Amino acid sequence: MNFFRLFERKKMSCPVATPAKGKATAKGGAPKAPEPRNKEPVKETALSLPTPPPPPPRRLSEDERRIVCESWRALQDDITRVGVILFVRLFETHPECKDSFFQFRDIEDVQRLRLSKQLRSHGLRVMSLIEKTVARLDQDAVLEQLIFELGRKHYKYNAPPKYYEFVGAEFISAVKPVLGDRWTQDVDDAWQALFKYITTNMERGFREEESGFVLGKVAGGDSVGNKHGSAVDEAAHAAAKINADADAQDTAN
Repeated sequence: MNFFRLFERKKMSCPVATPAKGKATAKGGAPKAPEPRNKEPVKETALSLPTPPPPPPRRLSEDERRIVCESWRALQDDITRVGVILFVRLFETHPECKDSFFQFRDIEDVQRLRLSKQLRSHGLRVMSLIEKTVARLDQDAVLEQLIFELGRKHYKYNAPPKYYEFVGAEFISAVKPVLGDRWTQDVDDAWQALFKYITTNMERGFREEESGFVLGKVAGGDSVGNKHGSAVDEAAHAAAKINADADAQDTAN
């Protein structure tokens, strides 16, 4: 029998020793740390994409424009009172709206709200917007850009689109008693259509501003965010010029 072949078989069958935990696994190596049990995979966090804007709203018909203009003329002597009633009712029925108005956030007393100069001032601003809207019902491009820009501003005010619908509903509730018997179903339908037009265009502006902020943040200031931001800025400058020209025309008239 070949002695060397017997030696090789014995050497191959020799068991390999398993290194003990905590001891070096290689010459000069550090002790190997025990692997954690039940190691869970790292979860990736999905990006929160902005809500897409709604489709463009339907423009008012000729009859709806005429009805809105006629009923607005009947309301002009009461716009200050209507503005105050609108916001008092808004804060009563939807107190969460106060989060967008820091000056009214801590006022719980209804009488204090009614007497608030700041509330009256803000009510007049809303009524002024409605007045500008009514005056520009025949200027579709100007009116759409005016309301769109207002929606962009409301993103900065942290006023989400659902608040705009609340304001429209409270306006209609406030003016019904003022017009009395003159508030017919046709008048109601026309004002509902107008506020649908306003709130939808405002939401489009809000979503545009929201999208620009999110894309710019995700891109970290790269070309995507910058291109979007520059497009939004161009729209803002165009809207500001339209508004200034329209106000100058009103003053001249």
